[in-house]
Amino acid sequence: MSTQAALHPMLNVAIKAARAAGSIINRASMDLDLLKVNTKSPNDFVTEVDQAAERVIIETLLTAYPGHGILAEESGREHGSADSEYVWIIDPLDGTTNFIHGFPVYAVSIALAFRGQVQQAVVYDPTRNDLFYASKGRGAYLNDKRLRVSKRVRMAEALIGTGFPFRKGDNFKRYVKMFEEVMQQCAGLRRPGAAALDLCYVAAGYYDGFFETGLQPWDVAAGSLIITEAGGLVGNFTGESDYLYQREVVAANPRIYGQLVQTLAPYTRVIKEEEAAAEAKAEEQTAAAAVAAAADPKKKAPVRLRKADLA
Repeated sequence: MSTQAALHPMLNVAIKAARAAGSIINRASMDLDLLKVNTKSPNDFVTEVDQAAERVIIETLLTAYPGHGILAEESGREHGSADSEYVWIIDPLDGTTNFIHGFPVYAVSIALAFRGQVQQAVVYDPTRNDLFYASKGRGAYLNDKRLRVSKRVRMAEALIGTGFPFRKGDNFKRYVKMFEEVMQQCAGLRRPGAAALDLCYVAAGYYDGFFETGLQPWDVAAGSLIITEAGGLVGNFTGESDYLYQREVVAANPRIYGQLVQTLAPYTRVIKEEEAAAEAKAEEQTAAAAVAAAADPKKKAPVRLRKADLA
């Protein structure tokens, strides 16, 4: 598969779209001073480059496949067919914060899902002209080189990638505990700041594993197929395969994966219904106590109840 001609036609179109977006990004990177930056929410930025790159990707894909659906970071589902079984999942510039600062770690990520399963994947790193790609069942590649995950088996020798939570509402304390546990078990932790590339680094064997919380489908869709096609495993923190919409992901070579899941499982976002009910009850009781305290100033201010208090 060393020639583009051997690639799946849908993958070829995705590569064309990714390269077109990459050239927009590379041109803009030479004039960062002229860049208009908007803030979507604290620490979450969008630039006109994100939007221009997304436009060229969508245009390229829909020209080739006008009946397909689109799920894109900046425009959501407003383009393409709403009821197609084929959906392109697009992040036009993963690592916008890095890009704004001239820190050269960012990428274009494009995946094609058919009936919810990712079939084609491209992650393009424009600063290095590195093209990671995979078709389901056909292996994963970096440029023309076949990718395989690393063979390391011990966490003590493993290099692990991660991403820090940065949006309001992310659970920072929970993350710091996870970070501390993993850091003490492995040879080193890295955080370059572009999840799509991080996943490709697991596929290439640069990392032995990777974990992050707070991710969106467009951050992980392409990278996840590239990892599995390189012989790795990817899932949520409890090791199940429904990571796309869980906002948490762990990926690694098979031996390190098992060890990471063991460490991360207690931190999963998946809350059992009875735990959710206990949380709701605690909130109710805290609110009632607050009302009572407001009515009678002599009473102490309420202490927030925890699930353990209700057990």
